[in-house]
Amino acid sequence: MLGQSWPLMNTDTLTPALTPASSSDLNIVFATNNPAFSARLMALMATEYPQVAVCTPDDPAARHAQVAACWHPPVDLLQRCPGLQLLQAVSAGVDHLGDILMHSGLPVSRVVDEGQQQGMLEYVLWGVLHHQRDFDLALSNQQAKIWQLHPQRQAGRMRIGVMGLGQLGGFIAARLAGLGYPVSGWAGSRKQIEQVHCYAGEAERGTFLSSCDLLVNLLPLTTATEAILDASLFAELPPGAVVMNCGRGEHLNEQDLIDALSSGHLRAVVLDVFAQEPLPKGNPLWDQAGVIVTPHMASSASGQVMLAQLVENGYRQLAGQPLRNLVDIAKGY
Repeated sequence: MLGQSWPLMNTDTLTPALTPASSSDLNIVFATNNPAFSARLMALMATEYPQVAVCTPDDPAARHAQVAACWHPPVDLLQRCPGLQLLQAVSAGVDHLGDILMHSGLPVSRVVDEGQQQGMLEYVLWGVLHHQRDFDLALSNQQAKIWQLHPQRQAGRMRIGVMGLGQLGGFIAARLAGLGYPVSGWAGSRKQIEQVHCYAGEAERGTFLSSCDLLVNLLPLTTATEAILDASLFAELPPGAVVMNCGRGEHLNEQDLIDALSSGHLRAVVLDVFAQEPLPKGNPLWDQAGVIVTPHMASSASGQVMLAQLVENGYRQLAGQPLRNLVDIAKGY
């Protein structure tokens, strides 16, 4: 199928023409729920962009900030920072901003990073190969001291399904198809990606799921996609299917997943995101057979790319120029 080629994007450069004559006029508040993360980014900012003023929401200078760099920001951020003109997520997703900030009337932008795309591809490819080549079975046999050779499955016989065909999902679907995997994709609206059989909407979801030996979730988190990985979805997958959740923890109904694994309908699952992070020690997913838990490590944008896009959008906002990677508030991504 002819369509989008998903080239890598060069998004890590600051446009010098947008830098105002008095560049110290830009003041950015780092509004995150992780003080160490904020401190690292602020220290990097001091090195990379020393002309930009930075602060935290508790700093009196926050009242003069025009841009907020956000990761789970405080719900009263607008009261603490009444001068804000732009909310910039330091991530690909924006669901962590919450309803109040998302519907504040301020523009919201996010990070798009080619390095993050590549990192996610590597993580997904590891999960695909782990199960395509039966490494999960080999590791289990090692624990039991069993020598057993499994027939080698060719890439062309491992059907991959990608839920969510945005910047990350579309890129990964196209790259996996280029490696010889039969790839299908599903999204809320119609997409066209070369070598990928694309499905759209609820009417086509069942057909899509029935063709997935391994399902990768990269959907954005919205009211429509919350808890989408549930019993009804698992039942539509072929017996022995594998699920990888790289989207958000809130996409998953954990008990439905445990039931699908315990019944033998699902072979395995790889989970990188969780509704509560770190995953509590008492959560049954730690000990559930067939589950691989990774600590939200699939991929992330580099600090340099985060700050470059943050500063560029800050200057663009002050100059009245179009913003990059602007979020559609109605869609939530």
